[in-house]
Amino acid sequence: MPRRLRSVGLDFIDSAPLRLVFSAEVSAPVDAVYRALADDVPGWPDWFTAVTAARPTEDGAGREIRLKGGGALRETIVAAEPGERYAYRVDEANAPGVHALLEEWRLTPAGTGTRVRWTFAADGSAPFRLALRLGRPGLGRAFRSAVRNLDGRLAGPAF
Repeated sequence: MPRRLRSVGLDFIDSAPLRLVFSAEVSAPVDAVYRALADDVPGWPDWFTAVTAARPTEDGAGREIRLKGGGALRETIVAAEPGERYAYRVDEANAPGVHALLEEWRLTPAGTGTRVRWTFAADGSAPFRLALRLGRPGLGRAFRSAVRNLDGRLAGPAF
């Protein structure tokens, strides 16, 4: 059963009780990375293997995400700044213990490519926070793998 999470704004990126930040560089230009994040929501499972399904909702103002292991999320886009930032708040989740969750993807030019920084800002029960802290290495691996996959996808002729 989905749980309603606390509604948070962009300031939660800095004030969340738990913040996990990961970064990596890709050879693709900033605009191409942004389009893949914000404009091609259904394409997320093609490069972020933890995501099994993704679809925009509310005329692009929201998203529904399915994760490996059965996770289900309903999200609201809180920042869509082309070439700079894409952020969304999780409004509903079927994960126990989570109270608030906001993810931000920051993009900055890095030579001819892009530096991608992903911030995972969360609040939840003590067991939830502990699980995230312990899961940090796995989230980092998932992020790095996703960014490598995205870079390969953007380098291909079809994108």
